[in-house]
Amino acid sequence: MEMTEVTGVSLKRGSVAVEDNDRVAPAEEAKRQKILDHCLTKSPSELEHVSPPSGVNVPEPPEAVSAREGTKNSDVQLEEEEEEEEDGLSEEGEEEEEAESFADMMKHGLTELDVGITKFVSSHQGFSGILKERYSDFVVHEIGKDGRISHLDDLSVPVDEEDPSEDVFTVLTAEEKQRLEELQLFKNKETSVAIEVIEDTKEKRTIIHQAIKSLFPGLETKTEDREGKKYIVAYHAAGKKALANPRKHSWPKSRGSYCHFVLYKENKDTMDAINVLSKYLRVKPNIFSYMGTKDKRAITVQEIAVLKITAQRLAHLNKCLMNFKLGNFSYQKNPLKLGELQGNHFTVVLRNITGTDEQVQQAMNSLKEIGFINYYGMQRFGTTAVPTYQVGRAILQNSWTEVMDLILKPRSGAEKGYLVKCREEWAKTKDPAAALRKLPVKRCVEGQLLRGLSKYGMKNIVSAFGIIPRNNRLMYIHSYQSYVWNNMVSKRIEEYGLRPVPGDLVLKGATATYVDEEDVNNYSIHDVVMPLPGFDVIYPKHKISEAYREMLTADNLDIDNMRHKIRDYSLSGAYRKIIIRPQNVSWEVVAYDDPKIPLFNTDVDNLEGKPPPVFASEGKYRALKMDFSLPPSTYATMAIREVLKMDTSIKNQTQLNTTWLR
Repeated sequence: MEMTEVTGVSLKRGSVAVEDNDRVAPAEEAKRQKILDHCLTKSPSELEHVSPPSGVNVPEPPEAVSAREGTKNSDVQLEEEEEEEEDGLSEEGEEEEEAESFADMMKHGLTELDVGITKFVSSHQGFSGILKERYSDFVVHEIGKDGRISHLDDLSVPVDEEDPSEDVFTVLTAEEKQRLEELQLFKNKETSVAIEVIEDTKEKRTIIHQAIKSLFPGLETKTEDREGKKYIVAYHAAGKKALANPRKHSWPKSRGSYCHFVLYKENKDTMDAINVLSKYLRVKPNIFSYMGTKDKRAITVQEIAVLKITAQRLAHLNKCLMNFKLGNFSYQKNPLKLGELQGNHFTVVLRNITGTDEQVQQAMNSLKEIGFINYYGMQRFGTTAVPTYQVGRAILQNSWTEVMDLILKPRSGAEKGYLVKCREEWAKTKDPAAALRKLPVKRCVEGQLLRGLSKYGMKNIVSAFGIIPRNNRLMYIHSYQSYVWNNMVSKRIEEYGLRPVPGDLVLKGATATYVDEEDVNNYSIHDVVMPLPGFDVIYPKHKISEAYREMLTADNLDIDNMRHKIRDYSLSGAYRKIIIRPQNVSWEVVAYDDPKIPLFNTDVDNLEGKPPPVFASEGKYRALKMDFSLPPSTYATMAIREVLKMDTSIKNQTQLNTTWLR
């Protein structure tokens, strides 16, 4: 086994590329809007685009779908609130101009070298390929706690006599739905809404009662006679808490309280998807649970659980939602818990590869037999000129003015226009209220911090920062830990190579112990772990221990005192394997002529009975299709990096892609 290092040449070779093929053609957009309008029936509030709850200020690094959920230092990704995407550009020149503009902005982004990613473990010659030319070239299937890979292969609804008839979805008019939603969400001063029963039969009244109670959790109904006419009157049952707590008495005791289902989604992250589902179901997002988050630019399949929502209602969403599919329904007693998954299975296509069959064979055999360095991927660190680890370092240093400035100051890099204007206003006036007015989307990190500064004042930045959700605040310090770990593992491999040495750390159960001279041959490099810095970890007993100390000292941090005076920001630390060997590795090289055609079937393709693609023996292009499974908290892009020997940063990919587009 030979260890190699990133060189200047390797950074310039080839074209791992980011090509935005997600934009929707105008005809397709019109078709999509027609379906959307039909399903929403039509309450204006439902036509708002649902956004995820927080924001890093830049486009998500498009390559970095990871299997990183559920560890002690879980990766909590900040995502910008997303607005409706624009229609696709019709002129090829406009697309090219946009790509060039984005590449120009990304000149200020991070590269792998900036975050300590410098080594490779394999000796093969790298080659180029296009990663995520289409988001459908990257498919993630969750591996559950029982070891089974999640697939969407059954859209049927469990038969349940307790379920109301399908008429509940159509019996209410659009205007009635809007009035009921406004009542449910306390958007007006009405204490009730009365709906006249036009064709008065007991069956019709029953369906209206069922429709209101099932579609608008928190509302109760009663029948009233008014001037010889029958009305169904809806009213609040239990105040504002009712919306968060679905009605208990309406759920059959014999049925498990949680409906588990498989969610297939395209080009949406998990939180965004759950926000969309909760919007359509008119419930709070916190009644959903899941084992891990999946990122946006991919097709992903994972298990979700939701409290006291019937499979019938969930299945109805399949008629309404684009890029989502729900199925494999079952009722269970318990929700899902973060971290319960065993990992993720990836199917990845690298298009337009330049490597020979022999190079590909060498690269994939190395991945299968040796593995890859378990670096934290680029998405951990953001993509603008202000990396998230710098904010984390300032938090740990207790430098709160610097924290504020790093989050709010103008920066080079790819950002939405309203964020640029917000930052300019902040730099000019240092007035949080004025800067906040520049933000149409106020739930991003910048908006939350500005709201906190408006509320608590500029002299209480700690409290202002505390308005940001806890997981998003912790993301910054986890990013700093990851930055340190990446740098230290590169030093460890440079110093000692790919073999265990005395003073290394291995895990026995959950406890780290030192490798001694006499038992060094009992371990392999795959057993060696290294610590993320914290107060509850030990460090190796060799040169790398001093390297940790030097790095933290240079950052004005005390490695012997990682407790922060604010408890949330005290780092306990954790251990992470330095080399990961993927499981279930397989691959094939295929030839194709049309860069737009799918090169494998998705779960939805299989449900629709589409035949798998047939490949010619020769074609204009060649692609590498690879399958592999990874444990939680590992990054698929780092495995792909090892195969291609390429810099996976969005900065490098975007610049290469601009060249490729020409």
